[in-house]
Amino acid sequence: MKNLKTLAIALLVTLGTTVVTAQNKKIDASKSSINWVGKKVTGEHSGTVNFQAGTLIFKGKKVTGGNFTVDMTSLTATDLSGEWKTKLDGHLKSEDFFGTDKFKTATLKFTKIADKGNGVYTVTADLTIKGITNPVTFDLTVSGNTATTSFKVDRTKYDIKYNSKSFFDSIGDKAIYDDFELSVKLQF
Repeated sequence: MKNLKTLAIALLVTLGTTVVTAQNKKIDASKSSINWVGKKVTGEHSGTVNFQAGTLIFKGKKVTGGNFTVDMTSLTATDLSGEWKTKLDGHLKSEDFFGTDKFKTATLKFTKIADKGNGVYTVTADLTIKGITNPVTFDLTVSGNTATTSFKVDRTKYDIKYNSKSFFDSIGDKAIYDDFELSVKLQF
């Protein structure tokens, strides 16, 4: 009888631990996407950059963490073609912008998560671009095996100052706005 009680207690502890143990869900990098938009005084450009890897961490059905690596060498414009696309892609990968020869990846690591209900979370995360880390905050919506978010990043916080009016007053209509927009879809 004592052995039966011990076995029952052990089983309850094991089941209880299983329910609250974090579950890592790796994203499918080939089905996940990051779209970007960069704006300037005279227009805008848009494109994509690919995930290298990523994981959302759940306890039960609630998001409790996440970390992602982005392949910055995959950065490309989608609104241009031919010679203009090649020039813009090369310029974005140069030291003027993301310096992808030296900084091949960017990372995002969740540091704080607030559950807003209905599958929506306010996430604060450390975003590292060009070896420089700054916090970003965004709302993440989780539904089934997908999660989506959109947020803006101030490029000047990552030493990307090319044609920024914040640093070059007389730039005129060649100014590129400091914020770029990201729209992210995660499939896991």
